Amino acid sequence: MSRTSPADGIRFAFGTLTALPVRVTRWDRDAARAGMQWAPLPGLVIGLCAAAPGGALLALGAGPLLAAVASAAVPAALTRGLHLDGLADTADGLGSARPADDALRIMKQSDIGPFGVITLLFVLLAQVAVLCQLYDESWAKGAVAAVVSAVAARLALTLAARAGVPPARPEGLGAAVAGVVPRGRALLVAGVGVAAAGAAGALFGASGAVRCAAAVVLACGAAELLLRHCVRRFGGVTGDVFGGLAETAATASLIVLALG
Repeated sequence: MSRTSPADGIRFAFGTLTALPVRVTRWDRDAARAGMQWAPLPGLVIGLCAAAPGGALLALGAGPLLAAVASAAVPAALTRGLHLDGLADTADGLGSARPADDALRIMKQSDIGPFGVITLLFVLLAQVAVLCQLYDESWAKGAVAAVVSAVAARLALTLAARAGVPPARPEGLGAAVAGVVPRGRALLVAGVGVAAAGAAGALFGASGAVRCAAAVVLACGAAELLLRHCVRRFGGVTGDVFGGLAETAATASLIVLALG
């Protein structure tokens, strides 16, 4: 197998983490390693796409609530609801209180149970509420929040794919990306992501820089708590768990940005 190029990794990241028409040219551990290191890049693209309709609606005279709904809807559309579906399935598995094998079987079912519905409801309400609050203050604050939350969501996936995190099943996306990113490289990507968020927040002064950087750090911390719980509960990670981690990080970052 030839050496993995950055283009292979970027195609893997966009092809597996978004619904954008990007063809994955390699599907192996090396490509997965490179792809999960590039995961925040699709987050940046999704965040910019999410900010655009929010700003357009505000410019056309719509209120901040409609702008917030539009910005929250775009990430779901650009992933075909993959991460939201993973969040719901993870909530159903955790809420079932069943042994690991039974919980994993529940997560693979096509329907969504009560725990999943309730979790989706409150997560989406929280995201829309924060974006509405920030759009009400200014378009720029809402736009930056949309971008920061999308990057934080995918950065959490890079950290979750680090070496030492096992897959819960021998097949599926979780098995393909579990443990592929060296710990040092995952921390390096995280450092770059935090610094980039701080730079974006600097548009609003020193306090904005600190708040955006802290939002990413705390978002990854929240995702890490969920990751560890899922590893204990299921024996490892699945594609659904990765989706749950992304939505957890996105929501946590937005909540931090709403505080203070």
